[in-house]
Amino acid sequence: MISLDTNVLVRILVGDDAAQAKKAMALVKKLDAEGQTAHVADIVVCELVWVLRACYDFSRPQIADALKQLTAARQLAFQHPDHVLRAIHAYEIGRGDFADYMIRESARQAGANLVATFDKKLHKEDMFTAP
Repeated sequence: MISLDTNVLVRILVGDDAAQAKKAMALVKKLDAEGQTAHVADIVVCELVWVLRACYDFSRPQIADALKQLTAARQLAFQHPDHVLRAIHAYEIGRGDFADYMIRESARQAGANLVATFDKKLHKEDMFTAP
């Protein structure tokens, strides 16, 4: 199994570097032809969201749509797909950053019932609280 770095996913979604985009897509096609999947770590998804927002000026809806496309790709195996899907939904309707919702999902998995944060915009959302 191969694991993908953020920049490979960026090339697939944005295609701003034609040569790299071609290589990234060739890898996906090869995986598909071989019936294989590529691992996508949670941290890569968080970094991808940051890059799309900060470097490519994607809107929240555009980011959510891009993530939905990736999670639907049979060639990609996400570390915690259920966390990513719940975080996408929360990101679409919430005020926090995508990483905030991934942190909440990780906290849930660890058995926590609260996430302490100084981020006041999150205090009204489920599980987030002031320290």
